[in-house]
Amino acid sequence: MRSASVGFQCPECVAEGAKTIRQPRTVLGGRVSADVGRITMALIGLNVLVFLLGLAVPDLSQRFSNLPLALTQQGELVGVADGQYYRLVTAAFLHAGLFHILFNMFALAQIGPVLEQALGRWRFLALYLLSALGGSVVGYLLAPVNQPSVGASGAIFGLFGAYYVVVRRLGGETQSILVLLGINLVITFTVPNIDWRAHLGGLVTGALLAAAFAYAPRGPRQSTLHAAALGVLAAGFVVAVVARTAALTG
Repeated sequence: MRSASVGFQCPECVAEGAKTIRQPRTVLGGRVSADVGRITMALIGLNVLVFLLGLAVPDLSQRFSNLPLALTQQGELVGVADGQYYRLVTAAFLHAGLFHILFNMFALAQIGPVLEQALGRWRFLALYLLSALGGSVVGYLLAPVNQPSVGASGAIFGLFGAYYVVVRRLGGETQSILVLLGINLVITFTVPNIDWRAHLGGLVTGALLAAAFAYAPRGPRQSTLHAAALGVLAAGFVVAVVARTAALTG
């Protein structure tokens, strides 16, 4: 028992009562938390870990990149169209070099905590992963069949798009993110060996999902509407991947 202003309270009763107290939430439905950036740091750590693993395993990128369909020197078909659908996700955690991962992780460290605070941890994680997947899917749809692609850039561009939508929804200043996005789009289309498809796919995915998060009416149905938006996007990706696979293998 613990002393109270009147009589005593048991710890179990206090804990049970705390469960009934509504947690404060942001305008976009995320839980207000003083521990900001935990998911962002976890994503950075995972990307760095996979990069270091790639230094020790030379063919890691070859085995897990976003590759539509190719023929190995041994005469075997490999790629997403051959049933290796995991490549659409794993490619987003691989990087082609030190500069590549440094740029992406710097951008994630700058913009991630802001979005994580506004959206809440799980919405932010869903935004990151679906943006990464959106970039991979567009790359799978439009890239030459034997062209591999790696990098978290699709997810990062998704965060750029989401940041613009969220800040605009909250009435903040958007000129700086538009300038940053413009610079990155120029780099995307002028520097060789950059997968513009993944960048645009991630950007559009992040902006659409953030719009669903930001403009869904507040209230008891807000979380349901957010989940429905996630489901619709994911289903659209599945349909697109199935159609592309049928076109490559039919």
